[in-house]
Amino acid sequence: MPTPFNASEWLVDRHVAAGNGDKVAIVDNGGEVTYAALADSVARVASGLASLDVRPEERVVLFTADSADMVAVLLATMRNGSIAVPVSTMFTPTDLRGVLHDSRATTLVVSPEFAATANEAIADAPDLRQVITVTDADITPPASVLVHRLADIAPSAGRSGAAYETWEDSPALWLYTSGTTGLPKAAMHRHASIRAVAETYATNVLGVRPDDRCFSVAKLFFAYGIGNSLWFPLSVGATAVLESRRPTPQIVAERLVADQPTLFFGGPAFFSAILAAGIAPETFASVRLATSAGESLPAPLQQRFTDRYGVPIIDGIGSTEALHIFLSNSPDDIRPGTTGKVVPGYGLQLLDENDVPVPDGEPGTLYVRGPSLATGYWCRDDLTRHVFRGEWLRTGDTYVRDADGYYMCLGREADLIKASGIWVSPMEVEGRLTEHSTVARAVVVGVHDAEGLETPVAFVILEAGAAAEPDQLIAWCKDGLASYKRPRHVFVIDELPTNANGKIQRGVLRERAATKLQLDAGLLHP
Repeated sequence: MPTPFNASEWLVDRHVAAGNGDKVAIVDNGGEVTYAALADSVARVASGLASLDVRPEERVVLFTADSADMVAVLLATMRNGSIAVPVSTMFTPTDLRGVLHDSRATTLVVSPEFAATANEAIADAPDLRQVITVTDADITPPASVLVHRLADIAPSAGRSGAAYETWEDSPALWLYTSGTTGLPKAAMHRHASIRAVAETYATNVLGVRPDDRCFSVAKLFFAYGIGNSLWFPLSVGATAVLESRRPTPQIVAERLVADQPTLFFGGPAFFSAILAAGIAPETFASVRLATSAGESLPAPLQQRFTDRYGVPIIDGIGSTEALHIFLSNSPDDIRPGTTGKVVPGYGLQLLDENDVPVPDGEPGTLYVRGPSLATGYWCRDDLTRHVFRGEWLRTGDTYVRDADGYYMCLGREADLIKASGIWVSPMEVEGRLTEHSTVARAVVVGVHDAEGLETPVAFVILEAGAAAEPDQLIAWCKDGLASYKRPRHVFVIDELPTNANGKIQRGVLRERAATKLQLDAGLLHP
């Protein structure tokens, strides 16, 4: 018989049963919510969803700002055996419409600030039966779609809010991912995967404790964010600090001072933005540890942040398909410029193009196995077979491991550059550029020049008030790297293009660079 397990019960109910109902579970923009209050809210919403005939394994899309209400709906959905599908609040109407079509969601939950986008999307969503608004929202649905206000959903007379009898392998959560390119696809996760990431990375690397307060820049619709702000704190009875607004250095600083988190979760772009904004050092006084993920953390940036704020940053890599981080530095073993070592509970291997393991010091494609891997992509059979290979997940990242077991990222397979017939890692060139005192961010891409040869081209964002000439930065790279690795062109820009999930669109930068080079060569006219 399958093993019974419901992640919602595990995250909330057991803390109340253990006598910790008065402990604060969530701090959001509206105040504090205890574990007892959260348990009551989850049970009430679960019963209300049942009264609306939301059935086990039906998809519920959450297009909502981070809040205790969003958490209650997400956990209630899983409690009922339905599948929670949190999606990016940066979605356009076309993006949201595509996910509603693809997931065949019957229910959409919307925050009022995203009502205009939702209205455009739901005009053509054939499987949608109802929209639930977190608070009052101006929703104008087709005649076939009903609208309910979350607070007004009446509990089902036949359902007390008790958990549906899900199993460890029952579907709990879908997270849509597109990587840096491609159409979004849903990575399907089990109830047991949620417990797995908490018992591996959160326990063995972060050392999350009941007295911790977790604050994440990444939102709940990210795999990184939902672990940071939900799975990890609730797994040990700690407190999650949620922010509904778009994160800026000033807003984050405000919450750091007001709510005194002990664990802070960000990414390289945000750590850079905090430094550029001149946030006061004492802002991070309560933080014992920061983590970085999403892209490689340049060693100079890591050092500047720690020097200014006195907070160590551990860099790691995870994926939507693995639900969270599986390779990471640890608080007592930080090797700047690397992604650290394998997280206990996971296995890693580096394979060449023939699927043969490579020796230490040689680059290979990173594969991971472990207890939190998705079961596959929804209705993407060919892609599932390509990415999920038995117990292994093919990440598509190129890494090299040294003799001591530390891994260093060389970039995505598609991002590697062959300059002068030799492979170049964009990460290495980006790291050199960010060592320059004027450079805040750098992205390097490969572009074919007028003669059809691939060359490294850099896009940089300068520190506030700084100035630098492209030739200076090219010379800087040449002084610190092998000559063939230097960028042949450097373009200074104000911001980097990102997709709806916040990932840098290197393909867009390649197109921009190619156009600029053709214009300079007279092959195109403005």
